[in-house]
Amino acid sequence: MRVHVVSDVHGNSEALARAGEGAEALVCLGDLLLFLDYADHSRGIFPDLFGAANATELVRLRTERRFEDARAFSAELWAGVGMDRADAIEGAVRRQYAELFAAFPAPTYATYGNVDLPRLWPEFSRAGVTVLDGETVELGGLVFGFVGGGLPSPMRTPFEITDEEYAAKVAALGRVDVLCTHIPPAVPELTYDTVARRFERGSEAVLEAIRETQPAYALFGHVHQPLARRMRIGRTECVNVGHFNATGRPWVLDI
Repeated sequence: MRVHVVSDVHGNSEALARAGEGAEALVCLGDLLLFLDYADHSRGIFPDLFGAANATELVRLRTERRFEDARAFSAELWAGVGMDRADAIEGAVRRQYAELFAAFPAPTYATYGNVDLPRLWPEFSRAGVTVLDGETVELGGLVFGFVGGGLPSPMRTPFEITDEEYAAKVAALGRVDVLCTHIPPAVPELTYDTVARRFERGSEAVLEAIRETQPAYALFGHVHQPLARRMRIGRTECVNVGHFNATGRPWVLDI
């Protein structure tokens, strides 16, 4: 059985529609939405509302780790547009989700990323698309376990949960053959982004589960340009499956 795995789709519905070609199943590790493209400041919900020049300024502030200044800058822009922030964002999110969920092949097994809005997924999920979080499924005789979301960070992305909540979802899986998460285990080489020049949040609970249960694979995304894309922890092959928005190519697992 061949399984294709993607993460960090960030609006790339065109490539997503092709991601399942040649595979019997697609696994998606989240971050479907594109709020702001750090490589192309004209793409995403933020520049659609405020223009590429303001998006460039927001990227600059965040890259300089001036997160409070970035939030103040964003709040100033919202104050000047005369529209409800939540309504405007949710409308844009719904438009992206409609396009992205329509692109999923069947069967797809998906979990949430830290920039996703889980409460909206039931509106767009359909037959052939299974959403899993703290749950398992068997594919090709192997047990796949899924944990979605991210951990608290200075970016304050939409789906960040407490360390305790996240650890409880990891524990609920038990022993699995393939551990599928959006964020990586808390290993410096796997969490450091070489372009953003910062460490992203990794999970101690995922790292502990890998050390204790030794799944064959631990698959994740979240870090777009990692210092290391893969490494072994004991018998477990840890793999960052890639920044799908940029590459358009799934990672392939042959079972």
